[in-house]
Amino acid sequence: MLPEDVRILALMLPEAVAGAHSGNPDFRVGGRVFATLWVEEARVVLRLAPADQAALCEAEPDLFTPLDGAWGRRGWTNLDLDLCAEDVLRTALLAAWRMTAPPDLSAAYD
Repeated sequence: MLPEDVRILALMLPEAVAGAHSGNPDFRVGGRVFATLWVEEARVVLRLAPADQAALCEAEPDLFTPLDGAWGRRGWTNLDLDLCAEDVLRTALLAAWRMTAPPDLSAAYD
């Protein structure tokens, strides 16, 4: 997948907006970051629920890795875009969006 694919798919989610975080493009919902795109490294960092992080890392260990330290323990996870298929990216972005979206917005999406 390409960085532009991440942008397109992330901004398709309800009330998602583009921003910037530490010099990198990011995607937010309710004013909170759910994904940060590292263009030069061909990866996206996602804010996942710990259970989602564990499931994705176990199912696709070549694609998903937790960040080091406390960030990773809180669910922040790298996704390698070079090896990623569109359906995997969509699933991961949706999981990150659901983790971050305000509860009423997430419930309305369901």
